[in-house]
Amino acid sequence: MTTATTLPLPPAAPSAGPPVRLQIEGMTCASCVGRVERALKKVPGVASAEVNLATEGAEVCLLPGGTGADALLAAVEKAGYHARVLQDEAPAPLPDDALHALWPVLAAAALSLPLLAQMGAMAVGSAWQLPGWLQWALATPVQFWLGARFYRAGWAALRAGSGNMDLLVALGTSAGYGLSVWQLAVHGGGGHAPHLYFEASAVVITLVLLGKWLEGRAKRQTTEAIRALQALRPETARVLRDGTERELPMGQVRVGDQLVVRPGERIPADGEVVEGSSHVDESMLTGESLPVAKHPGARVTGGAVNAEGRLLVRATALGVESTLARIVRLVESAQARKAPIQRLVDQVSAVFVPVVVGIAALTLLGWGLATGDWERAILDAVAVLVIACPCALGLATPAAIMAGTGVAARHGILIKDAQALELAHKVRVVAFDKTGTLTEGRPRLALAAPAAGAEAQLLPWAAALQAGSEHPLARAVLQAAQDQGLHAPAASGVQAVAGRGLQGTVDGHALRLGSSRWMAELGVDTAVLAAAAQEAQAAGRTVSWLAEVHGGGAPRLVGLLAFGDTAKPQAAGAIAALRRQGVRTVLVSGDNAGAAGAVARQLGIDEVHAEVLPGDKAALVASLKAGGTTVAMVGDGINDAPALAAADVGIAMGTGTDVAMQAAGVTLMRGDPALVAGAIDISRRTYAKIRQNLFWAFVYNVVGIPLAAAGLLSPVLAGAAMAFSSVSVVSNALLLRRWKGELR
Repeated sequence: MTTATTLPLPPAAPSAGPPVRLQIEGMTCASCVGRVERALKKVPGVASAEVNLATEGAEVCLLPGGTGADALLAAVEKAGYHARVLQDEAPAPLPDDALHALWPVLAAAALSLPLLAQMGAMAVGSAWQLPGWLQWALATPVQFWLGARFYRAGWAALRAGSGNMDLLVALGTSAGYGLSVWQLAVHGGGGHAPHLYFEASAVVITLVLLGKWLEGRAKRQTTEAIRALQALRPETARVLRDGTERELPMGQVRVGDQLVVRPGERIPADGEVVEGSSHVDESMLTGESLPVAKHPGARVTGGAVNAEGRLLVRATALGVESTLARIVRLVESAQARKAPIQRLVDQVSAVFVPVVVGIAALTLLGWGLATGDWERAILDAVAVLVIACPCALGLATPAAIMAGTGVAARHGILIKDAQALELAHKVRVVAFDKTGTLTEGRPRLALAAPAAGAEAQLLPWAAALQAGSEHPLARAVLQAAQDQGLHAPAASGVQAVAGRGLQGTVDGHALRLGSSRWMAELGVDTAVLAAAAQEAQAAGRTVSWLAEVHGGGAPRLVGLLAFGDTAKPQAAGAIAALRRQGVRTVLVSGDNAGAAGAVARQLGIDEVHAEVLPGDKAALVASLKAGGTTVAMVGDGINDAPALAAADVGIAMGTGTDVAMQAAGVTLMRGDPALVAGAIDISRRTYAKIRQNLFWAFVYNVVGIPLAAAGLLSPVLAGAAMAFSSVSVVSNALLLRRWKGELR
C-alpha cells in the first residue's frame, strides 16, 4: 500500500475565453510570424497569441471583457498583413493551389530562360549574349510585375520597423537590376558590350517563386489529416418525420431527429441506434481497423460508415458539438500551437534579417574598398541577401508538428497541443490507472466452482436469481451463462438482503447467493471450497457463494463464484512495447493489493502502487517526476483527472470521461493501451524531424552566408539554394506520413 499526502492545488490563473482563430495572409518567413505575434500581443486584453507559418493562421486567447476581433484585425493590418476571423462553424480553409498559382512561375521562367541561355553559352566559352535592351525588356516585367509581391511585403515590413524574406529578395534583386540598368545607360552606347546582370535578378525571382509554389504544394500535404476529417462531414441527412423520409441539409437537422442510414452511407450525426443492427466502420475517427457491431441502444459517431444493415439513429449531437467537429478542432489547435523548441527559432528570427542586412553591407564595403571592383562587390552582397531568406527556419518546426499530429490522428491518437507532442519523446515512466485502462472495467465471472453433485446447478441457478438485476456482478453471471448456452429457469420471490446478497426460489429450491459472512450466519459449511476461495481472494477476486437452505435440515453448499476484472487483450503487448522503448511502467490503482498485483504480474508491469486514494494519485505522479524524470499518466476516470494534469504528459482513454480527456494533452480514441506506445513513438519521430529540419535550416545559412560573403556563390546559385532549403524541410517532415503505427 502506498500512502501519500494530497498536493495543494495551484492558484487559479486568470481564465481566458475561447480562442479567436484568424487566417493570416501575406506571411512568408519566420520574421513575419514574429511580427504578427508581437502586433497581436500588444492589443489590450490579449492573454496569448500564437501564429503558425505552415497553417497561415493565428490563435488568440482573450481575457474576459477584453477587446473584440476588430482590434485584432486592425493590429494585423497595421503590421502589414491581411487577416480574417474563422468561425467555428466554418473550419479553417486549407492552403489552396490558387494561393500558390503556377502561372507566375511559368511566366517568370519564360522571360528568364533566354537570359539563362546566354549564361549557358558563356559556360561553354561562347561570347554570345542578347542585346542589352532586350535583356532589360525581359528582366523588367519579372522584376516589377511578377516580383511586385516582394516589394509590397518588404515595404510593409519596413513600415512596421522590421524585415522579412521579401525585403531581402527585394533588396538583393533590385541591387543587381539597378547595377545592370546603370551599366546599360552609361556604357551601352560604347564599342564594347557592358557587363549586365539582368539574368541574376530575374532568375533569382523565378527560383524564389518556384520555391514558394513547391512549398505551398508540400504544405497542403501536411494538412491531409484535417482535410480527410472534414471530408467525413455529410452535407445532407435522411430524416424521418411524420412517418416520411425527407432528405434535408444538415443545417435543418435538429437534436432528437430520427435519421435513416442506409447500407454504405455515412452516419450524418452523433446519435443512438433506435432500430436495426449493422456494423459500422469508424476507422477514420478511431483508427480501429475492424467494423464495430451496432445494435439498438448503441452509440454511433457522425462521419462513420454504415456497412450492411439499415439503421434508425436518434441524433444526439450536431455541428460544433459533434465528436467529429471536436476532433477537427483538437487537431487544428495542436497544429496551430508552438512547440517549446520553436521559441528558440523565434528569438533567432527576431534579429536575423537586420544581421543579414548588416553582413551584406559589410560584404559590399569590404570587397569594394579592397578590390575596387564595386560591380563584383554588389553581386556578392546580393548573394548574401538572397541565400539568407529565413523561410526554412519558419517552416522547420510547424511542418513537422502538422505532419506528426495528422498521422497520429489517422491512427486514433489525438494530440491536443504541440507541447505534449514534444514532451512525449522524453517520457521514461508511464503510470497506468488499472480499471478501464489496462482492464476491461467491468467484472467477469472468473471462476465457477461447484460443490460435489452440483455441477449442473451452480450457474443456471445463480443466473436465475439475478435475471432481473442490473448489478455488475449479476450481468457477469448472466453473460457467462449465455456464453455457455445455458438456460436459466424462472425464479420467484427474489429479493435483496441488505449487505448480504440475494434470496429466492428456483424450481422449488430455496437459494441464498451472497457473501462469506452471510454463509457463516446461515451455517453453510464452505470448507470444501475454502482453498479455492482463498486463492481467488489473493488474486483480488470478489467471491460469492450459492447455497440451498432447507426448512429443517442443514443448508447445502451449491458452489463458489469468483469475479474479476480481466486485462484487455492488447494490454500485455502494450507493456512489452513500452519496455522495448526503454520506458518503465507503473500501475497506480485504488484497488486492493491482491487485484493490482495480479494484473501487474500478468502484464509484466515494473512497479505497483495499490489502494491509492483518488486525491493521492497526483502526489504519486509528482513523486515519480522527482529527479527530472519525464512522466506520462494514462487514465480514463474522473478520479484520474488530477493525476493527468500533474503528469508531464497526460494520456486519456477516449472511452473514458470528458473530465479526464479535458485534463490530458493526448486522447486515445480507442480504449487500446497499445496506442500509448504509439503516441510516444510518433512523438520521438516528430521531434527527430524537428531537429533535422532545424539543423538543415541553420546549416543553409551558416554555410551559405559565409560562402556568399567570400564571393564563392553567385546570386543565381544562392536563389536556388534558398528555394531548395524551404522545400527540403517540408518534404522531410512529410516523411512522417509514412508511419503506419509500427513501433521501431
